[in-house]
Amino acid sequence: MQVTEKGQVTIPKRLREAAGILPGSQVAFSLEGSKIIIRKVGTGTNDRRSSLRAAAASVRRSLNEPFRHMGSEDIMAFLRPVDDDHA
Repeated sequence: MQVTEKGQVTIPKRLREAAGILPGSQVAFSLEGSKIIIRKVGTGTNDRRSSLRAAAASVRRSLNEPFRHMGSEDIMAFLRPVDDDHA
């Protein structure tokens, strides 16, 4: 992985997902010997939203293919019983 002139790197997607790091997440860096450690920090509203988004993404990945790209409203509509009086 290459570091840019500004010192930036891209955290691989699988690591971001495993750590629950989403856009808006707060992270902290520390140095342990010669290792740079990055960890998710914060308990604010953005962090709660990030956690919920990570959980929703995890659930969405566990769904069968036809459902993976559906939004919550679409899934709820699918799950609701058909009302024969209004069909």
